[in-house]
Formats: sequence, C-alpha cells, structure tokens
Amino acid sequence: MARRTSILTKREKEVFTLLLEDKITKEIASELFISEKTVRNHISNVIQKLGVKGRSQAIVELLRLEELSL
Repeated sequence: MARRTSILTKREKEVFTLLLEDKITKEIASELFISEKTVRNHISNVIQKLGVKGRSQAIVELLRLEELSL
C-alpha cells in the first residue's frame, strides 16, 4: 500500500505537533531554532491550506485528516 503524501511540510508538522503539546509561539521558535515570525508564517500557511479560521480549527482538521495524532 502506497504511503499517502502529507499536506504538511516537515516543518509545518513540527510546528503543529508542538502546538498540540500546548507550546506557545515563543517556545516553538526556541525549540526549532527559528524566529517567532517564521512560526507564525508556518501556522498561517497551514490555516490557508486547510481553509479554516484559526489554529484550533487547523488542529481539529489535521487530526481529522490524520496528519497529526494525539
């Protein structure tokens, strides 16, 4: 069975995995060695890809699509 291609980039997945762990933007930036602006850009990109209104809806949708798991 072929592996399904993720709609998330590796970095977007890292960012949202940390969001699931209840990390704030500053903590995510520090952990991934990127700027807070870059973290926000990744979050915005995913929200746009999914056509949702915010981080929470993005997380719910990513869980539903099995892009993330709890």
